[in-house]
Amino acid sequence: MTRTQKSSKKSLKTIRELRGQVLDWYDKHRRVLPWRAVRGEVSNPYHVWLSEVMLQQTTVTAVKDYYMKFLRLWPEVRDLAAAEQDDVMAAWAGLGYYARARNLHKCAKVVANELGGVFPEEQADLKALPGIGDYTSAAIAAIAFNKPATVVDGNIERVMARLFNVREPMPASKKQLKALAHEFFDGYEERPGDLAQAFMDLGAGICIPKAPRCALCPLSLECEARAAGDPEVLPLKSPKKKRPQKHGIVYWVQDDRGRVLLERREEKGLLGGMLALPTGQWGVHGDRIDELDYLKDIEDCRLHIDHVFTHFDLRLHLKRAKLKSMSESLIWGDVSDAHEAMPSLFQKAYKLFVA
Repeated sequence: MTRTQKSSKKSLKTIRELRGQVLDWYDKHRRVLPWRAVRGEVSNPYHVWLSEVMLQQTTVTAVKDYYMKFLRLWPEVRDLAAAEQDDVMAAWAGLGYYARARNLHKCAKVVANELGGVFPEEQADLKALPGIGDYTSAAIAAIAFNKPATVVDGNIERVMARLFNVREPMPASKKQLKALAHEFFDGYEERPGDLAQAFMDLGAGICIPKAPRCALCPLSLECEARAAGDPEVLPLKSPKKKRPQKHGIVYWVQDDRGRVLLERREEKGLLGGMLALPTGQWGVHGDRIDELDYLKDIEDCRLHIDHVFTHFDLRLHLKRAKLKSMSESLIWGDVSDAHEAMPSLFQKAYKLFVA
């Protein structure tokens, strides 16, 4: 493989030495994770793909139980492909970023029905599948198939920012950090999957955001941020824009059998395709929020819930009501089961309503 132009001042010899040091460290200190093959065994592509999709913008701690639940329900990609989307979305409820779940199901169907149940090995082919982008395709190619690919997650970005003392704030520095990581992966065919996981583990356990454990780091002697005396400040981040505050109403409606009214949210958009308590449009400060026209006898509970989304904060006021007219998007659900199928936003409301 042809090597690209270098982005750092470290020699190829130094890059090779650092790569060997991080792999030696990994062989002694690698994390035990449910989806990670033990040393000497070949990774299961289905396990790698499932975990990588779940880990997008989500922590390892939050993912573990969901990953194990999915494997219990759908041990193979064909099982997941054959599942009802409602069941997949319900199993995902609470993990957030629900487009991932819809794309997960779509991808499983493509792999099972069009590719004979076999994941492609090349990054370009993986990237063509639903829900698989640049990072995820690189991670699957490297970890599941041991193909050379430049894998860069948040942990690896932090390691690169400190190792090379990158002072340009994120997210503008992302391209440079990936180019620096590429120097370790470019042309390396022996253990690309282990190398990716080694850098991930290094960032997760040693080169941590606060109080990095430099004394334990195999790369400390070459770390330029440590030499500068302030590794903990990197990577620098541009000031966050203040998220707008939105508000709305969430309703609790029960029939004479004690069932609770649920709505199926539209496929496209926030929390798309999920079952939820009825809620109207959400507006910003000053917007009028109209009551839902299919409800009557609306009573304000004088309670609210707050929820943080990536791009805005939300406050929903709780109200009880009765049903005036049914529509196709509405269904009645069992109270004891309903909360398990809903996103965490509506689980918060559910808990207050039933209390």
